[in-house]
Amino acid sequence: MKKLTPYFQWRPHPWHGLEVGPEPPRLVYAYIEITPFDPVKYEVDKYTGYLRVDRPQRTSSTPPTLYGFIPRTYCGAHVGKLAANARYGDGDPLDICVISERPISKSEVILNARVVGGIGTLDGGEADDKIVAVLENDTLWGEVNSISELPPALIERLRHYFSTYKLTPGQPSQVEIQQTYDWEHAARVIEAAMQDYEETYQSMTHRVEK
Repeated sequence: MKKLTPYFQWRPHPWHGLEVGPEPPRLVYAYIEITPFDPVKYEVDKYTGYLRVDRPQRTSSTPPTLYGFIPRTYCGAHVGKLAANARYGDGDPLDICVISERPISKSEVILNARVVGGIGTLDGGEADDKIVAVLENDTLWGEVNSISELPPALIERLRHYFSTYKLTPGQPSQVEIQQTYDWEHAARVIEAAMQDYEETYQSMTHRVEK
């Protein structure tokens, strides 16, 4: 029987095989892992690029927006330097929350996201920023450029979700929600994550090609 070539040799990896976006850091691509309808935490498998079930949510809280990551970003030392009380990032691609008026119920989709701000988060002492964006061509939110233009209640929901989504009964929370920041700081975080990715992964690729 002929041995089949693994599918992931053709399918672009959503983290490494896609571009950061059309006009980063303002307009980026977002690969969506979780929708607002998901009571289960999904996360892209770092090796294959497919979605893997990370864990069922212990609480009744579900993400108030689309939730995923920006391709070709990495939360390392440069991202860590921008966070209070953190030296390093969490070693994952940079998380992004995307606001859309119309319900998007499918995950594993790619969309254009206009960055408007972010929420500083520490997870186990490591920087785990949550970039906040709007769907680029959204009829209601598409012209928003600043997180201050969004309803405060929506930002409160995001902060509450990330403060509770990893709670384990009987154990202290490992997540610390810090400041909500505007577009200017979000741009610095994205650029730092792009630099962390370049230094971590592109340098490895160059060594292999040589």
